[in-house]
Amino acid sequence: MHRYDASTEILTEAVLRYAVERVRLDPPPLDGPRSAADLSTAVGETITAGGIGGLEALRRFGEVLAPACISVDHPRFLSFVPAAPTEAAILFDLVVGASSVYAGSWMEGAGAVFAENEALRWLAGLAAFPAGAGGVFVSGGTAGNLSALIAARWRWRHDAGGVHDRTRGAVITSTGSHSSVAQAAQAMDADVFAVPADDDGRMSADVMHAAVGALDDADRARVFAVVATSGTTNAGVIDDLQGAADVSADLGVWFHVDGAYGAAALAAPSVRDRFVGVERADSLIIDPHKWLFAPFDCCALLYRDPQVAKVAHTQRAEYLDVLHDDDDWNPSDFAHHLSRRARGLPLWFSLATHGTDAYRDAIETTLAVAHAAGELVRASEHCELVVEPELSIVMFRRLGWHTERYYEWSDAQLGAGEAFIVPTSWRGETVLRICIVNPLTTVDDVAAIVDSLR
Repeated sequence: MHRYDASTEILTEAVLRYAVERVRLDPPPLDGPRSAADLSTAVGETITAGGIGGLEALRRFGEVLAPACISVDHPRFLSFVPAAPTEAAILFDLVVGASSVYAGSWMEGAGAVFAENEALRWLAGLAAFPAGAGGVFVSGGTAGNLSALIAARWRWRHDAGGVHDRTRGAVITSTGSHSSVAQAAQAMDADVFAVPADDDGRMSADVMHAAVGALDDADRARVFAVVATSGTTNAGVIDDLQGAADVSADLGVWFHVDGAYGAAALAAPSVRDRFVGVERADSLIIDPHKWLFAPFDCCALLYRDPQVAKVAHTQRAEYLDVLHDDDDWNPSDFAHHLSRRARGLPLWFSLATHGTDAYRDAIETTLAVAHAAGELVRASEHCELVVEPELSIVMFRRLGWHTERYYEWSDAQLGAGEAFIVPTSWRGETVLRICIVNPLTTVDDVAAIVDSLR
């Protein structure tokens, strides 16, 4: 099964041809989901005792299964947080898979880890982290937030000299933070003290200080981290990072910034000043598969002091002893994982190919389109902004519509292959939200969407 022969050569050429043709699509078809029953009928039995052969499996994927997946890189895929990987990143993802690199340790993947660390160093520089900062690429923001908070709790307990070894910890964050923060706390059996966000969905310094002041001594002692968001997923607003850093310093606890979506804008000079305070964070996450043009799955997890994370996360086992005899940089030591692929390499290759100026320009382009989209909504007679756009998310309502009408319009747009925009909710009201991270999304695309709402 592992021998390279003539049939493997043919399959290799077919797979590469498929990948190249997919990359050439400009734009790709939007496509859409089908029911499990429909797919079962259309694709037939694929897992059999004798196998159906690689060429046949590829055909069924290309003709049936792939079109049942919405193209996240379509310029009018504007729901959730889209992705727009560069051609260089997509193609190098093939290289990563073909290279069979284990990227959990320096011993086994030194070259890959070195390249990943080059990309991490660039991101750390954008955040003005100190020279010794570093981290690892994990699967996504959920894994990044969990790993950062594990390190935070470890330091809290370590610094307490055993006093809190059996104390149930707590995290301070905003009601506007990503759901993965609460999920991480649940996984760690910790509590969340949620600070009310303001009318724009932002966590402010005054409210943070008031929330801390309302805690009794016992609860205040349980806090091991403050989590702020630099670009909330729903509204795209940035918490008061400076205020959050001050609260963390007052409490003497870890300051974590969830920048999974929005911190990519650190590369854009036009909005860099909105991130003041991020340089004081103990940890930061940024998802390159969101706004830094990398394929799924890729989250950069950065630590101000990686040694704390290393002590918190390093796994000990007899067969791993050889990996801990020196000071090599083992990525598996910096998050709650052991096995890992070199998921940061496509980003590294794309950065090396295009240069960081191209990344700056691409992000500025998406910001400009988002600003223009806000103006289009503002100028329309049938729509109005819900929140003033800060980064590249535009949230707005269609005047006079009820929840069912939003869903009918959304389904019709996807069914016609026009756009993929699902409703969201804001303070109990159903509204629309578009997230622009694809540099190929144009003002004309947004104008067509706004016009379709008449």
